[in-house]
Amino acid sequence: MNAHEIDYVLHGDDMQCVEIELDPNESVVAEAGGMMMMEDGIDMETIFGDGDNSQKGFLGKLVGAGKRVLTGESLFMTVFTNKGVGKRKVSFAAPYPGKIIPVDLSELGGKIICQKDSFLCAAKGVSVGIDFQRKLGTGFFGGEGFIMQKLEGDGLAFLHAGGTIVRRDLQPGEKLRIDTGCLVALTKEVDYNIEFVGKVKTAFFGGEGLFFATVQGPGTVWIQTLPFSRLADRVIASAPSAGGGDSRGEGSILGGLGRLLDGDR
Repeated sequence: MNAHEIDYVLHGDDMQCVEIELDPNESVVAEAGGMMMMEDGIDMETIFGDGDNSQKGFLGKLVGAGKRVLTGESLFMTVFTNKGVGKRKVSFAAPYPGKIIPVDLSELGGKIICQKDSFLCAAKGVSVGIDFQRKLGTGFFGGEGFIMQKLEGDGLAFLHAGGTIVRRDLQPGEKLRIDTGCLVALTKEVDYNIEFVGKVKTAFFGGEGLFFATVQGPGTVWIQTLPFSRLADRVIASAPSAGGGDSRGEGSILGGLGRLLDGDR
């Protein structure tokens, strides 16, 4: 498996985009709708599956696309290829505030496991599939579900996660407990499981949920400080339609009088 060798530059801080430079006939594959801009000479093609360079018939491509559906993704992906003479650039934007994580699969044993919605784009030749967790507890109680994505190959891939990203390189036997929604990705050597919080009062009133993820080294894990689900919950709770928000600033001195003047009841 030989993925295309691409160059890239990350722009921004909290709302990042990745600018990928393609030589003639080089390609990058991305989730549908992830492209921000591209230069003249870049050809865009919608394909089944993940853009893996291995030879597959129609049935093989259909199976690959079906596996992506199990992770909640679209049947289709988009391949961007430089059909021009010189170098051309194409950029992909993060879907919500957070960081873009570049990972070189050739330096990580050729495979990483990640959240099903964290994949942004990758060099053509990187296989995007599904990874079934070995332990049923992980599947039924893990915040990311029984099925997670796996990226395989020897090229560059780009993940996206919310808030700030913390990378931890675990030593053999080193164990870390993580909120299930905060775990973004891990290398294939890491042992991953779900554990019960342990104390009933803590589980029901602590606000951290009933379960947390445990990862044990050796290997590398990536952790996000702001899962999108947590951000969405806060936004929904503060929305006026949900009864938790206000169309004026929270610090308005008018308070209820302001709502009365505006005609709100």
